[in-house]
Amino acid sequence: MPKKLSKSSEAKDLKTKALEELVKDIQSRYGDGAIMKLGEVGKVDVDAIPTGSISLDIALGVGGVPKGRLIEVFGPESSGKTTLALHMVAQAQKRGGRAAFIDAEHGLDPEYAKKIGVRIDDLLISQPDNGEQALEIVESLVKTGALDIIVIDSVAALTPQAEIEGAMADQFIGLQARLMSHALRKLTAIVAKTKTVIVFINQIRMQIGTYGNPETTPGGKALKFYSSVRIEVRRSAQIKKGDEIVGNRVKAKVVKNKVAAPFKTAEFDIMYNEGISYLADLINTGVKYGIVSRAGASYSFGPQKLGTGIEASKTFLREHPEIVKTIVEKIMEPGARTRQADLETDLSETE
Repeated sequence: MPKKLSKSSEAKDLKTKALEELVKDIQSRYGDGAIMKLGEVGKVDVDAIPTGSISLDIALGVGGVPKGRLIEVFGPESSGKTTLALHMVAQAQKRGGRAAFIDAEHGLDPEYAKKIGVRIDDLLISQPDNGEQALEIVESLVKTGALDIIVIDSVAALTPQAEIEGAMADQFIGLQARLMSHALRKLTAIVAKTKTVIVFINQIRMQIGTYGNPETTPGGKALKFYSSVRIEVRRSAQIKKGDEIVGNRVKAKVVKNKVAAPFKTAEFDIMYNEGISYLADLINTGVKYGIVSRAGASYSFGPQKLGTGIEASKTFLREHPEIVKTIVEKIMEPGARTRQADLETDLSETE
């Protein structure tokens, strides 16, 4: 004789059946991926656009800035924010993607962008009259699903129309913050579907009479909240050739990261009229992870000597792209970085 189910078991079965039917109904209305069990998803490989700096790609945890997300790049003036964003554009184009640049500051230098590697003939550019127009253009571009990356330079320059048309003495407290909050609520959902990356370049402002850190960024709190990744960029040193300053050493800190571990840092060189020195960054990163050997001023990769000094090593690598490819592959192997992390942990425990 079959075993009789208890009332609690029957109620549980009814709830399970009702839930399964509801899940099927939601999937039929909104698509198969609208709702599912977390275990059914498996490991999701995040598609990303490289930043042009291998050390920053590693710090971001997914090999670059994640697609379908909002990204904020912020820092003091002349710290390399726009340069970094243009490198992202160049990397997207290199992989067959399309890009747009919303030049709210009206300060983009096409020649500099070209030197960085941006195909300016294929780059869409807009110089909007006000913040509303800029964000409406961005929304329209994202909805097409045809663009891989859109850069907005900068948030501080997204001035609301009412402020532009108002008198100098008028007060517009919180107007830009409300504009950003409204726009970001809409954009977050759209970019997730189209897999477009939106990079917001932002500046740092000082709050007078504030307890603690006086630094803040314009545009209110919405951008901090909706951004999946926030990268803080600061100059850490000047690079000199004799008495002439030829570039800056830049420190980038991932202060927020929703796709990997946050608070990782990267240092790389930005050279004037050249942009990020990818090969110098590759050599330094290779040394950090034990892929490239350094003895005094000489660098080598296995038995192959690269050169004496960074510049000579860069020249050698420029002439041997196959070695560059091999070094990149070695560095990007998770095992190489795990071994280095274990070594650093052992050293810290010894101390």
